[in-house]
Amino acid sequence: MNVFRRSFRYVNFNAVYWLIGINVLIFAMTQLFGADFRYFLVTRMSMIPVLVTEGWIWTFVTYMFMHDGFSHIFFNMLGLFIFGIHVERQMGSNEFLLYYFLTGILAGVISFIIYLFTGNRIVALMGASGALFAVELAYAVFFPDSIIYIWGILPLRAPVMVLGFTALELFFSITGRNSNIAHLTHLAGFGIGWLYFMIRFGVNPWRRLTGR
Repeated sequence: MNVFRRSFRYVNFNAVYWLIGINVLIFAMTQLFGADFRYFLVTRMSMIPVLVTEGWIWTFVTYMFMHDGFSHIFFNMLGLFIFGIHVERQMGSNEFLLYYFLTGILAGVISFIIYLFTGNRIVALMGASGALFAVELAYAVFFPDSIIYIWGILPLRAPVMVLGFTALELFFSITGRNSNIAHLTHLAGFGIGWLYFMIRFGVNPWRRLTGR
């Protein structure tokens, strides 16, 4: 059997809830224990390229658990809750965690390389959005006929939503709009998730998303 396609025994231990809980706990700590403690966590958990070059490679994982403000964590955790639960049930918890962390870590690595080449050595990358974009892709691949209500009122098929959001991220990254958002990290998470499905599952996401 191809080692890349060796499957895990199916179990579901609600990893999504654990991920949300850890994210919320860390965010609460940054809000409750003062500015000095927040600065301590930000510098040690965010992915800051200049510090990575000094050996802080653990931040490729920890940056996913650090968020900048209430709206940042709220919408990330809401998305993880809405989409992640269904994806985890489909994949199983072990596969889901591999997918989540691999896409998030590699999105961080790609962002690190881009930041170095563009001279952004002291930017602080934080948030679960890279992995979340991969989770949203997985949801659309598994449930292509699902209807998502944007802002609770606009019905879109899951593939339309995912491809539309990805097109917006590409547009923003090219034009430089909303430059305080890590659009390339989002795109990297989406791209790694796409490759994951092709390599790990032998599934072409484009065919699932378009029905072709």
